[in-house]
Amino acid sequence: QVQLVESGGGLVQAGGSLRLSCAASGFTFSSYAMGWFRQAPGKEREFVAAVSWSGGDTYYADSVKGRFTISRDNAKKTMYLHMNSLKPEDTAVYYCAAGIIQGYSGSYYYPFKYTYWGQGTQVTVSS
Repeated sequence: QVQLVESGGGLVQAGGSLRLSCAASGFTFSSYAMGWFRQAPGKEREFVAAVSWSGGDTYYADSVKGRFTISRDNAKKTMYLHMNSLKPEDTAVYYCAAGIIQGYSGSYYYPFKYTYWGQGTQVTVSS
């Protein structure tokens, strides 16, 4: 049974930091690209960051570039999102996702490229 379980969300003041984790099971984690998406109330789900199966390539939305860092540990079957300098507009439910993504690097940005999804973890940034 495939599972992606996010953790690490919570309430933080603007300027603060959080680290999200995504623990995977039930599939060959090291073969899958991994991504983080987020969805704020009344808005569509949007791309945040992604990492290739090897961890060698990373991709970020412009809105988080320089503040967020994505990483993965294939031995632990876990992906991370280090979030610094958080802003109120970062408030959303954060989802991790897994997919077999090859070729065009822009593919990482599209939700439909990901096969498996977690249930999400809430991140709230107060001003």
